[in-house]
Amino acid sequence: MSGELSERDNAILNCIFNPNLPLEEAASISEEQLEDKENLSTDQEHTKKLEIESVQLAENGNLTEALSIINKAIEIAPQRPSLYNNRAHIFQYLRKFDDAFKDVNKAIELCSETHQKTLSLAHCQRGVLYRKFEKNDLARSDFEVSAKMGNTFSRKQLVELNPYAALCNQMLRQVMDKLK
Repeated sequence: MSGELSERDNAILNCIFNPNLPLEEAASISEEQLEDKENLSTDQEHTKKLEIESVQLAENGNLTEALSIINKAIEIAPQRPSLYNNRAHIFQYLRKFDDAFKDVNKAIELCSETHQKTLSLAHCQRGVLYRKFEKNDLARSDFEVSAKMGNTFSRKQLVELNPYAALCNQMLRQVMDKLK
């Protein structure tokens, strides 16, 4: 036995961990395959660098400076959805949830078929926001969209929001623990 799961085994596990996903879709998803395929102008390339700098600043706790930099990037390229999605993260850290909702909705609105990664992340982030405010049906809807695109965090959130799946997972863990 090689220790690797077959494609069929992976599909079955995906269905267990994401019961809302049809079996035919479960085998083909991979979060790593998601990407944004933007054709950026020179100015927009500059906004990508500003965006990375902003994210790094936010991760280091420099939220005011991160917000300032991402705002500059949005002024230069107001049609790039990832900028709004990342600014929504900063707004969440600042506990400005209304602004975060506005930005994540704007990111989803701006996404096209070339922005699959941003679209998945934005739906996931909006699902988190909805869940925070106990709007679980809306959260579930966003997590389903994101999970179908391969987002593993969204899949886990769907399981947590589905009491039957949670019970099934608990029973499966018990069986697996007994087999050890």
